[in-house]
Amino acid sequence: MSVYNPSDSDFAFTLGIEEEYQIIDPETRELRSYITQILEPGRTILREQIKPEMHQSIVEVGTRPCRTITEARAEIIRLRGTIAGLAAHHGLKIIAAGTHPFSSWMTQDIFPHERYHAMVGEMQDAALQLLIFGMHCHVGMPNSETALELMNVARYLGPHLLALSTSSPFWMGRNTGFKSYRSVIFSGFPRTGTPPSFNSAGEFERYIQLLINTGCIDNGKKIWWDLRPHPFFGTLEFRVCDIATRVEECLALAATMQALLVKFYTMFETNTTFRVYRRALINENKWRAQRWGLESKLIDFGKQTEVETKALVHELVALVDDVVDMLGSRKEVEYLLKIADEGSSADRQLRVFADTNDLRMVVDSLIAETMEGVAVL
Repeated sequence: MSVYNPSDSDFAFTLGIEEEYQIIDPETRELRSYITQILEPGRTILREQIKPEMHQSIVEVGTRPCRTITEARAEIIRLRGTIAGLAAHHGLKIIAAGTHPFSSWMTQDIFPHERYHAMVGEMQDAALQLLIFGMHCHVGMPNSETALELMNVARYLGPHLLALSTSSPFWMGRNTGFKSYRSVIFSGFPRTGTPPSFNSAGEFERYIQLLINTGCIDNGKKIWWDLRPHPFFGTLEFRVCDIATRVEECLALAATMQALLVKFYTMFETNTTFRVYRRALINENKWRAQRWGLESKLIDFGKQTEVETKALVHELVALVDDVVDMLGSRKEVEYLLKIADEGSSADRQLRVFADTNDLRMVVDSLIAETMEGVAVL
């Protein structure tokens, strides 16, 4: 199996991206519970690449497994364009943002599937409030032991990635004071947040089996950590990010996740270590990232000091410098520097609201940014 050469057909560190879009009425700028009308024609075009979520105002798409970020770019542009086209047939638009600025979870319809009704039955309002939109990135793994070793070290950078992706400052018409309120809402679910570390794949499997045997879960997909070994795909799945509003932001984050795991793998091969930090310490940084985003200071626990998050973005780009050319993703990874300089989607949304005092204008800006570089298909 090839680890380093994406041009090889059996390249190990493949890339897959899932995005959850909002379905928007352009007149009211509110969410529309409309997935059932989009789903059937969508499946004709996209087949298994389109899925419903619990709320009918959410549509989820997923790329095919990609060997390069160039392939992923083509997939994301095609998927956004196709979903935008399906929505346009009904006079609707789509948005990529972690929360809707003012629509209420209390007025949303639930998709008619026993899985979602069972979830609501178990988790009640914690499930009904889950009107949030994320981006998940899957990176292929050579084997399950490698997946656990890489998860242990990559957890540390979850807060950095979250800060870059923040796109959910508003909730039900309020400026929440958070750059990622999506993270706050999702924390009400069990088995979320920063994962613990594991000594081996066997230890992880015993943990999953214990939860199954005791009726906590029925399969490993109900582990919703910020980073998890996927139970069926053979990938390590990053789940920490708000959905990125612009295509370029999405690709920058996905390329960085792929590059980080390849970088850590090369370190393991040369017996170079990367410290595994306790979950409690990483959670201190996650709190700062979801509250202040790129304006935060994260803690360097090795040096035991605070560091400007924007400076840490430069360090992050430098960390993967020796693998990005091999992966063909230098341009995408270095786009992180532009995000650090100009701000995340959350920062832009807040600026629009400060200028207009109108959340409908925030929605309009999100509609435009979601489709930057994307043609409606």
